[in-house]
Amino acid sequence: MGDAPTPKDPSAAGAPARGDTRPVIGVTMGDPMGIGPEVIVKALSDRHLRGSARWIIYGMNGFLHMEADRAGLTPEWFRVAHSSARAGQSLDHDCVVMDFDMPDALVHARHEPCKAGGFASKAFVEEAISDAMRPVGDPRRIDAVVTAPISKESWSMAGYRWPGHTELFAFRTRAKRCCMAFVAPKLRVTLATTHLPLMSIRDVLTIGRVFDPIDLGHRLCRDLGIEQPRIAVCGLNPHAGEQGLFGDEETRLIEPAIAMARASGIDAQGPFPGDTIFRDALAGRFDLVVAMYHDQGLIPVKLVAFDSAVNTTLGLPIVRTSPDHGTAFGIAGQGRADAGAMVEAMRLAVRLARAPRESGAEAHPGHGPAKGEPGASGLRPWE
Repeated sequence: MGDAPTPKDPSAAGAPARGDTRPVIGVTMGDPMGIGPEVIVKALSDRHLRGSARWIIYGMNGFLHMEADRAGLTPEWFRVAHSSARAGQSLDHDCVVMDFDMPDALVHARHEPCKAGGFASKAFVEEAISDAMRPVGDPRRIDAVVTAPISKESWSMAGYRWPGHTELFAFRTRAKRCCMAFVAPKLRVTLATTHLPLMSIRDVLTIGRVFDPIDLGHRLCRDLGIEQPRIAVCGLNPHAGEQGLFGDEETRLIEPAIAMARASGIDAQGPFPGDTIFRDALAGRFDLVVAMYHDQGLIPVKLVAFDSAVNTTLGLPIVRTSPDHGTAFGIAGQGRADAGAMVEAMRLAVRLARAPRESGAEAHPGHGPAKGEPGASGLRPWE
């Protein structure tokens, strides 16, 4: 695949005018064998979205061209090798692909988890994080990162033991606390725990682990224009413990965290049974629900907003959003993927990058990404 042609007319090339104040948003392509390339190309065909920011795509130009051809779209981006000297210069184009070499192992690979896909998708994310942490004024600095889906199995096959994007971003940015949040048209959710086996949740849940998603969720709501958020907190056990009959986590951990939040001026209520509180939130009685574990929060989100929900990581010094769906290997390469959630993830990234955030954290000046990888010995550097 060759480079995308550069139009001769600067206005046609999408060259921004002097004083352009639009944010620069990085988009990582995700697993090359998944639907990431397809949903990125389709999302950026939306002229209004495309014009709302300047876009840097971290991925493989060949895959993007193939998906544009499959969708009947004309490639409208400028390509530059990600490791070239040109990549470190100011690139005055609305959309630039930071192109990574395509390994032979991916040329004829199937749409399924593979080691090469793990290596590639990890490299895209690492470079985007590094660029997001560059100092203000650096030509390669970006204002937010949107991540297309990766395959955790592919990462594992490549030797990476990160549970997912959330933990990698938290560690690389030295975040003191963070949580997963999900934003949908009628529902917002934060999680007290993330990628953990169910049997491990009671061992890691603490008052602080419950307080942080209440506090960060409150801040996210304010970032989204809700001045006085109403927050509902789920219990961990059936019927929210039924006054201790089904467990003591509600009285021992969750209620003290709610009390801390209320003492801080946050309108937090609960704990409520997880099987009914989402209905109240959908009816407009609460602005955000805090769930204790992954599936408690994600089942209702994906049930009501599978094609529009956005995942965002709170507590980081940089903005990170992602569509709330996976690689969808089963439909990849067929032109069938719905780009709705990617469009919403890009829109949220633009919105959060444009104004100061309460749900973020201060950056560590003069420091790039933290180094380190989890090892076979059980090292978990994100904790």
